[in-house]
Amino acid sequence: MYRFSQFFRLMKISWVLASQGLDELILASHLFRPVRFLKIFMPWTWVTRRTSRGVRIRRALEELGPIFVKFGQILSTRRDLLPDDIAVELARLQDQVPPFPDAQARQIIESSLGCHIEAVFADFEATPFASASIAQVHGATLEDGRQVVVKVLRPGILPVIRRDISLLYIIASKIERYWTAGRQLRPREVVQEFEKTLLDELDLMREAANANQLRRNFLDSTLLYVPEVYWEYTRRDVMVMERIHGIPISQIDRLRDANIGLKTLSEHGVEIFFTQVFRDSFFHADMHPGNIFVSDTGQYIAVDFGIMGSLSATDQRYLAENFLAFFNRDYHRVAQLHVDSGWVGSDTQVGEFEAAIRTVCEPIFDKPLKEISFGQVLLRLFQTARRFNMEVQPQLVLLQKTLLNIEGLGRQLYPDLDLWTTAKPFLERWMREQIGPKAFMRHLKENAPLWAERLPQLPNKIYELLEQAKDGNLKMELKPEQMQQLQREIRRANRRSFGAITGGSLLVSAAVITALDGYAPTMLGSLPLGSWLLGSLGVIILLAAWPGDPD
Repeated sequence: MYRFSQFFRLMKISWVLASQGLDELILASHLFRPVRFLKIFMPWTWVTRRTSRGVRIRRALEELGPIFVKFGQILSTRRDLLPDDIAVELARLQDQVPPFPDAQARQIIESSLGCHIEAVFADFEATPFASASIAQVHGATLEDGRQVVVKVLRPGILPVIRRDISLLYIIASKIERYWTAGRQLRPREVVQEFEKTLLDELDLMREAANANQLRRNFLDSTLLYVPEVYWEYTRRDVMVMERIHGIPISQIDRLRDANIGLKTLSEHGVEIFFTQVFRDSFFHADMHPGNIFVSDTGQYIAVDFGIMGSLSATDQRYLAENFLAFFNRDYHRVAQLHVDSGWVGSDTQVGEFEAAIRTVCEPIFDKPLKEISFGQVLLRLFQTARRFNMEVQPQLVLLQKTLLNIEGLGRQLYPDLDLWTTAKPFLERWMREQIGPKAFMRHLKENAPLWAERLPQLPNKIYELLEQAKDGNLKMELKPEQMQQLQREIRRANRRSFGAITGGSLLVSAAVITALDGYAPTMLGSLPLGSWLLGSLGVIILLAAWPGDPD
């Protein structure tokens, strides 16, 4: 049963959809098909509509208010679910929200900081210079003269968000139930993703922590500058940061007037993206032109850290290998990587998946490299993988969205940008650092103290395990996804030879002996030579048996 507020809000939504000519979406459902003939009595159907469905959907969301605008913005990133014409139009949605009064902003700041605003700021600008659906931003000056920006959450925004999200869940359920293509679009899943993103943005302490982490990652970099957070004045609903001054990256003429090389700037944007993704596994996932500025020296400046993404080590490796396989048009490798990573089911026919990928990608690769969209290739791959029941990977969706933003930005600055040529050396260098004997030795060195600590416990653990097995008390329970992972690991292990196992064992032994030598030099002072010999022999055997790329 709907509450009165929900009922009237639903009536408003229905009216807006109908007035924008989207009644076809309502009447196309099984629920309303019997009364579809009533459409001829609706006044707005008497005028021929010349605007596209994407434009009409965008206008409806703008009319419904800031939460629906935000939903449309996030929905535009799910281009694996939407037709291109709708996704492109939704990406044009802008947060053009009237600011709330200065008195309310002051009240929120004073309540959060527990003091009068004059005790913190020597000057506070009453008129905000930016106002969006979640918060607005004021300029200010601290007592010590530092220029800052003050971000303040909209008052009473949480109840509004919860009301509209509950309605979005209702609408999503109806779409799944009554619309033929509803289940394929997975609308409830999309709303759930939107809810999580939106609620995260309501915590400005979280955004401040994101900004601090990104700043630390690029602290000594000449590529990207991240403003400093002033923690003593930051709370859940108020955030104070260093005020930056730069040229908005969308203002190409001003960049040219400042003698900033647009080709170099576009290449630096690509490098920043891949550095965030593959070096740090922590990337700014909202890098649209409104959040990017350029300093007089050509350094990128980022703002607005409410949406960030990260990848696991496994996702990083498989993504890099996927990109490199695409560079070489090795579609079998791409298909196999999707199975190995668990992105598609283990029962997927690799040959069939490979053929589907080839069908999508070959027409794209017939173009010159500079005309190929990296983001579009990734998008088409995701759309193809959906046909093979690929599970939604939220971190990959954010990555795809960010890559499309970066690529669009780069080609706006320099239309001849060859993203592939710019990215390939970076990925190849990263793969060399992550896979190979040097990486193996680095991991051994990092883990040697832990192995040295646990090695004495190993005989007892093995003895207990064997006793349980002998008495019939050994039990092992695996969930289906764990069983699939185990099967994948077994397949990989079967590709390894006895020589690789022997070489690895000798290297582990050398590392443990070296670690033990560090703990007790008086007792084991003669062992480094032995560890050197064991390690050298292990490297020789390991290199002789080092496996190639798995089939």
